[in-house]
Amino acid sequence: MKTDITVSAEKRDTRGKNEARRLRVRGLAPAVLYGAGQDAIAVSVNPKEVGKILQSSAGHNTIFQLAIQGGEATPAMIVDWQNDPVKDNLLHVDLKRIDLTQRIQVKIRVATTGEPKGVKIQGGLLEIIGREIEIECLPDEIPESFTVDVSELMIGQNLRSSDIPLTGSMRLISAPELVIAHCVALKAEEAPAAEAGAEGAAAAAPAEPEVIKKGKKEEEGEAEPEKKKKG
Repeated sequence: MKTDITVSAEKRDTRGKNEARRLRVRGLAPAVLYGAGQDAIAVSVNPKEVGKILQSSAGHNTIFQLAIQGGEATPAMIVDWQNDPVKDNLLHVDLKRIDLTQRIQVKIRVATTGEPKGVKIQGGLLEIIGREIEIECLPDEIPESFTVDVSELMIGQNLRSSDIPLTGSMRLISAPELVIAHCVALKAEEAPAAEAGAEGAAAAAPAEPEVIKKGKKEEEGEAEPEKKKKG
């Protein structure tokens, strides 16, 4: 997105950690400007000005005017940046020259609006799967974001990147089937653990052991008791 913002920069002839420390003492951050078929230039910028751009609604897709003291003035975008993990101050930034007549590829945030019928009527759940898509367009036509209405989504239906309306010179780069959001049914609650446990315990209860009574066995072939003799 093109803006009227101007960021001033100073050309620097030396690089390295020592130079970076000296710049930070002066309240500046090292940066590199490249692109548009021209040589890369080492510059320094005001980290507060860069921070305001990154925190704006268009973020790093903002096209601003980079004015180098004693040098060129060119439309530019922030391509990459590095912050201190502890102090969160800007350590380095990569800037890219932008030719306003050439198409560029950018990633744009996608927001949803509305309550799906699948949630409101059917009791389902809206899940957000993707939050950005990649498009190609002229620099002047870069949108801040896309907002899509999901009110008509029913359970089992989804919103894909190809469903997002594009205007002007915009062309979709992301896969058309990329899912942005879908409406799903809530999972059925499982049976209470207590009931399941009771049934399992009953089924698994071991049978009482069989008691075998031992008795004195009669010996096979045991002689009959002698009969008393008469007389």
